[in-house]
Amino acid sequence: MSERKVLTKYYPPDFDPSKIVRSRGPKQVGPKLQTVRLMAPFSMKCTSCGEYIYKGRKFNARKETTDEKYYSIAILRFYIRCTRCSAEITFKTDPKNMDYACERGAKRNFEPWRDQSAKEETEEERLDRLEQEEEEKNAMVELETKTLDAKREMQIADALDEIRTRNARIERGEGLGDVAVTRDVRDEQKEREEREIEEAARRAFETEEGEKVKRFVDLDEEENGTDGKVSTGPLAGKAAETKVDTIVPTFKKVVKKKKDLSAALGIKKKPGLV
Repeated sequence: MSERKVLTKYYPPDFDPSKIVRSRGPKQVGPKLQTVRLMAPFSMKCTSCGEYIYKGRKFNARKETTDEKYYSIAILRFYIRCTRCSAEITFKTDPKNMDYACERGAKRNFEPWRDQSAKEETEEERLDRLEQEEEEKNAMVELETKTLDAKREMQIADALDEIRTRNARIERGEGLGDVAVTRDVRDEQKEREEREIEEAARRAFETEEGEKVKRFVDLDEEENGTDGKVSTGPLAGKAAETKVDTIVPTFKKVVKKKKDLSAALGIKKKPGLV
């Protein structure tokens, strides 16, 4: 590799540059060939050695433009060699099926257009297929209608059961009239309980002789001679101040005085200078 990087080349002593003549080689006869790098477009099996060549295997192939055409699309041919026995394998483009067709030297493992040809159907087969599809659609519609009918029947059965239970309850005397009667009975019981509570409260505020226990406010009003009337004047405020002796709670923090323990410990305090 180093000799191609030198600036000067070696010329032997008998070198004569005049003997070097430029000449053109013979023109290529036949179709033009071009070397290209490609990958195998399909998986194939070599017919000479049985080697399997998977799809995507890279090859240095020769590309040839043939005289065949599909409408105005030129058909190309490629030449590759087997990786095991070096046998020549050729395949060409197939614009009609949008694929490649194997020509010589190998056999394709799978040919998709064979399935397409098998799928080609006549008018009778097409009509049979359409009839079958219609039957399948009708079967699905029938299944949907059956499910809807089943749901509707279940709803009707639930409604009938509810009506039957309601009729049975009315026949047993547990209808709407009895419900109203029970409500009236409950209201009467509630009123009776309230009256009993009021009577117990009234008895609690009476003495054994039947006299009514008076409140302190009523007694104060009787002593003042107001009989429930509000007195006005300068003496009314003083009377109210003297009689109303309410304890107002305070929430101030009470600070406890610390005990002087210096005498117990035998510590004598010095008298102050001032």
